[in-house]
Amino acid sequence: MNWESAYILYKLLKLKGVGPAFVNKMIAQSSLESEHWKTGESLLFGKLNFEKLLEPDQLKQFNKDDQELRDQLFELERSGSGFISVLSPEYPQSISKILKHKRPPVISFRGNKNLLEEPMVGFCGSRHASPQGLEVAKDCVEQLVRKGIVIVSGHAGGIDLEVHYTCLEKGGRTIIVLAEGLLNFKVRKALEGVWDWGRVLVISEFLPNDIWMSSRAMQRNATIIALSLRMVLIEAGENGGSMDAGKKALAMHKRLYTPIYNGMPNIATGNNLLIEQGAIPLYKNKKTGKANLTQLLHDIENTRSGRDTATQENALFEMTKPGT
Repeated sequence: MNWESAYILYKLLKLKGVGPAFVNKMIAQSSLESEHWKTGESLLFGKLNFEKLLEPDQLKQFNKDDQELRDQLFELERSGSGFISVLSPEYPQSISKILKHKRPPVISFRGNKNLLEEPMVGFCGSRHASPQGLEVAKDCVEQLVRKGIVIVSGHAGGIDLEVHYTCLEKGGRTIIVLAEGLLNFKVRKALEGVWDWGRVLVISEFLPNDIWMSSRAMQRNATIIALSLRMVLIEAGENGGSMDAGKKALAMHKRLYTPIYNGMPNIATGNNLLIEQGAIPLYKNKKTGKANLTQLLHDIENTRSGRDTATQENALFEMTKPGT
C-alpha cells in the first residue's frame, strides 16, 4: 500500500464523527472490495464519492491539506515502515472475519509482515504479574516456539514483556500490537539484546502519532484476539485490561486458556471467574513439571488442518485434570 492511500484513510479517521465502522461502511457501500486489483489502491479510493458520503463540515475538513499527517507518513516510510489497508490482499482475513465492520481500515507496520500469514497464539495478562505467572508464561511460550507458533501480545510490562523476550531468546517469532501510533514505538531496553527485526512485526491500527490511552488498549485487545488462533491469559484481576481481553475472547468465540497453579496471587482472581464463563483451565503436567499444552496444540492443529467445526468450537474438550 502506498502512502497516498494511507493518507486518504488516515484523513478520514481523523474526522470528527468518523471511525473504523464508518470507513468500513463507506468502502462496503462503494463496492470497492469486489473490485479487482488491476488499477491499484489509490485509483480505487478515488472512486469513493466523498461529497455524498460525508457531511458538509466533514467534507470541508477532509478537503484541507494535512501537512502534519503527510510528514508523519513520510517519517514512517523513512524508518522502513509500511501500511496495509482493508483493500489489500495482505490484510489479515482473520481480522475481517471476526471484527467485521469494526476492523481497522488501515494498519501501519514495521518488521516482518510475513508473520501475519503464520499460525499465532495470543497472550495477555497483568503488567504486575507474579513470579509464578511469569514462569508459566515463559514455559508456555517456549513450548509454542518449538512448534513454530508465532506469539502475539501487547507492548506493556509484565506478561507482554515476558512473552516477547522469551520468544525472541528462544529463536521464535513475535508480533507486538500497539495501543498507540507507530511513531511512538521504541524497542524496550529489556528486549534490545534479543531483538531481531527479521523475527519481529510491530503493528498499529491507530493514527501515526496517537498516544497510549486505556480505550485504545481495549480496542487493541480485540485485534490481538482476532489475529490469534487461540488466546492464553496468564493472570487477570476481576477488572482491568486483562479481564477485558478475556471477556472479549469468549465473546468472539475464541478459545481462551488460563492457567491454574498453586499459590495463585490475588491479582489472578479473574482466572477462575473466566473459567466459570467458559475459559479452559491449563494445568501442570506432574511428570514434566510443565504446563500441559496438549489440548491447546491439538486445537491449533485442528484449526490449521480445517478440522475445527462449529460444534467443536462451542464445546469443551475433556480436560486434563490436576496432577495428571
